[in-house]
Amino acid sequence: MVRSLSAIFAMLIGTAVLAADPAAEPAPAATPPPAHTRVRIVTSMGTMVAELEDERAPRTVVNFLNYVREGHYNGTIFHHVAVNFVVQGGGYLPDFSKKPTHESIVNESGNGLRNTRGTLGMARSDRNPHSAQAQFFLNLTDNPDLDPLPTRWGYAVFGHLVQGLDVLDRIGNVATGAGGDMKEDVPVKPIIIEKVEIVSTASP
Repeated sequence: MVRSLSAIFAMLIGTAVLAADPAAEPAPAATPPPAHTRVRIVTSMGTMVAELEDERAPRTVVNFLNYVREGHYNGTIFHHVAVNFVVQGGGYLPDFSKKPTHESIVNESGNGLRNTRGTLGMARSDRNPHSAQAQFFLNLTDNPDLDPLPTRWGYAVFGHLVQGLDVLDRIGNVATGAGGDMKEDVPVKPIIIEKVEIVSTASP
């Protein structure tokens, strides 16, 4: 039996409509974004919460969380506050004695994360890009000079604040001077990191 062209077109159009019917074949469920570890940084000037980049800076995050679990940061100070630049801490006690640390870690500054306002980065020696241990900093503003270039290593970013940016700004505007062996940028009134604790963990 020969069918007319109009009948064939009608069948094709009907098939296309059925295939496009969302009720006929449900769309796959959207994949939720990966969960990231969050830590609470409680200071004498207020509390901040940071979300860590478990996937993009895995070694750096593991290193930081090891220190958190050991209680390394509890009772330390923000010893370096440079206006419109960074706030740095995690290495000294209020009497400027330096806390012992583990071995240095590999620099992960090439992970695509940038030193923008409110991000967390690892402090290190200017001369040795793979010298980061426990000290970390928070960017008070965008600091592209800390990002990597093809000709040099940068400073590895491993998280960002999700709460407490106002606290960071207050810390970044305190009066500073000399302290311990440091000649400048030391808060006149010590800013204590009372504790750093994990508040949520990443999915395995």
